[in-house]
Parts: sequence; C-alpha cells; structure tokens
Amino acid sequence: MTHIQRTVDAVWRIESARIVATLAKMTGDVGLAEDLAQEALVAALTQWPGSGVPRNAGAWLTAVAKRKAIDGWRRREGLDQRYRAIAHDLSQTSEDEWQPIDDDVVRLVFTACHPVLSPESQVALTLRVVAGLTTGEIARLLLVPIATVQQRIVRAKKTLSAAQVPFEAPDPSEWASRLGAVLGVVYLLFTEGYAATSGDRWMRSEIANEALRLGRVLAGLLPSEPEVHGLVALMEFQASRFAARVARDGAPILLSDQDRSRWDRAQIERGRAALKRADAAGRGRGNYALQAAIAECHAIAPSIEETDWERIVLLYEALGQLAPSPVVELNRAVAVSMASGPAHALRIVDRLSAEGQLRGSYLLPSVRGELLARLGRTEEARSELLTAAGLATNQHQRAVLRAKAAAL
Repeated sequence: MTHIQRTVDAVWRIESARIVATLAKMTGDVGLAEDLAQEALVAALTQWPGSGVPRNAGAWLTAVAKRKAIDGWRRREGLDQRYRAIAHDLSQTSEDEWQPIDDDVVRLVFTACHPVLSPESQVALTLRVVAGLTTGEIARLLLVPIATVQQRIVRAKKTLSAAQVPFEAPDPSEWASRLGAVLGVVYLLFTEGYAATSGDRWMRSEIANEALRLGRVLAGLLPSEPEVHGLVALMEFQASRFAARVARDGAPILLSDQDRSRWDRAQIERGRAALKRADAAGRGRGNYALQAAIAECHAIAPSIEETDWERIVLLYEALGQLAPSPVVELNRAVAVSMASGPAHALRIVDRLSAEGQLRGSYLLPSVRGELLARLGRTEEARSELLTAAGLATNQHQRAVLRAKAAAL
C-alpha cells in the first residue's frame, strides 16, 4: 500500500461518518451520499499524489463529493429551480467552512436503521456508512460471507431510495421501534474500534470513541431507557483501559499484563454511574447491562487473580439465557477456567467445536490452545494457537498468537 493510499484510508476511518452525514443531509439520500463519498476517495487517490494531501482532508473530500452531486443534478433534464438554488448555494461554500458534525451522525444512524430494512441490512449499512468499514471487515465482524454483506448493503441503499426515507431522526414515538437496531450497531462500532478485525492496528480508538459519543447522545435523548445506559456503561468500562492496552510500538498488551494504574478511574466511575442509572429503571438487567456488569468486575479488580470470577461466570450464564451466542459461551468458558480450572472450561469449548460453532474464527482455537497449555498438553496447544494465528486477520493479533505458540 502506498503512502497516499494509507493516508486516504486513515482519513476515511476518521472522517467517513461526518462526510456521509453531511452529504446525506444535502441530498436526502444515504445511499447516494455514500456513493458520492466513494467517488471523492477515488479523486483523492488520483489527485493527492501530485498536489499533496490537503491541510483539511475531510473538508476536501466533502467539497469534492458536493461538487459531484451538483454536477449530477445539473446534468438531469428538467432540473427544477430548487436544485438550481441548492447548487448555487453549495458552489459558493468554501472547503474551510466544513465543520465536524454531531447531530447529523446520529440522524445517519437512525436513517440506516429504518424499519423498512431488515435487521441484517440495518447493521451492514450502518457499519459501512457510519464506521467506514470495508465489506470484508464487516463480513469478518458478522461472521458471514463477503458476498452476503455486499448484497445487503446494495439492497439497503436501493430500499431506502425506493421508500424515499428522509434523512432525519425519527419522531420520538418511533424511537422504540428502532432502538434495538441502533444500539446493536453502536455496539458493533465500538467492538471494531476496541479490537480491530483486520489491518495493522490493534485498536481503532477513533471508531470506539465515536461509538461512545453516539451512546452518550442516545442516553441524553432516551434517559428512561435502561439498555441505553447499560450500553454506555459497557463502553465506558472498556474504554477506560485504552491507555494500557497498547505498547509504544503498537503491540497489544493483554488484560493480565496491563498496568492497572493507567486505567482511567474517572471513566470507570462514569461507567458505574451509568450502570446504576440502568438498574434504577427497575426492569432487570438486559443484554448490555449484563455485559457492563461483567466489565465492572474487571474494572474494580486489583489484579487478574483477585477478580471475582465466580460472579463473572454467573453473569455470563444469565447473559447466555437472555442473548445466547457462541461468543458468549466461549467467554463463559474463559471465566469458568479461571473460577474452576481449565479442564471444566475445555469441555465447554470442545462442545462448541463439535457443534461447528465459530467455524473460521480464530477465537475458538485461541481459547482452546490456552486451555490445553494450562493442562500441560503442549503439542496440542501449540497446534491450536498456530491454527488461530492462521485465521486471525489483524496483524497484531496474529503476532500475539504466534508468540504464545513459540513460547510453548
């Protein structure tokens, strides 16, 4: 990858949500907005090698995409006076007038999560237009084929356009019908930022921080919804460890090796306060609040050994009943290994493997390798860790797994 390509990729990661939100507000069409943003990226790859990277790259991309929209309108037969007025006004806008957008990104998430789309399409489209993830990254995050993701995104754009869905936050009476999808994609955004599925970075903090910001905005909009506060609490707890998760050379630092004095105690307290707000609703803990409670156990523990693993096992059992998934069960196995020993946990992992759960993911062989190593089954452990390294798509994750195998 050339220097310019890396620069364009970095700008897109940081600015894509704001760029697409700006264009969606202008055109009223999320699908068209994303297409225009992609055309601007192509223009950057063509022009920046000769002209250099602009001082405000996000503004440059937004301005180019706006001009492309204007040109498209002007080419249409029977262009009405409204479009002429819009084109004239936007053509007078200076690139330097571009400013970061807050509320428009929230509108973008709500639009992408419109009920006319299937839940699967809502997630795929939001990860594409808000997080700026590639179809390959989305496929790995959702554990589905790339072709499936591509079909979902294309169909979602066409559906929004055909249904003439406006670019706006819905009426408060409609929030409940979209809340589950919105929270789901915000959580996936944070997950991708917390542990990148691919590339040469262990974390994408800009994506995680944007997800946390969106969660805080939603908590302000919906103060009586406990799961909003539960999700904010979860993200606050996880984000509190960011400074301790990466070494100066970019290498990952695992939980057991982290300097807990570097954890952000103020952020941990914000997480605890958000979890208390979720509990105050008196409706019982939901999916995100249960995950937040697990994260709280880690956040307040003085060390990995002094962590309340028995409580974490119970919380994972509750989570598995409420929102069953192979990843939850795998995480429960890790907690069981700490509370009751690796032999008990290995039975859970072997059952998941026999059922074909998480096939193609590095997660299961990596956990199995760790458990086998603790049981003294060194050769089997090394084989599992190398298998996991071969499946991992993040360079740092792959290096960690290979180092563990080498140490055996």
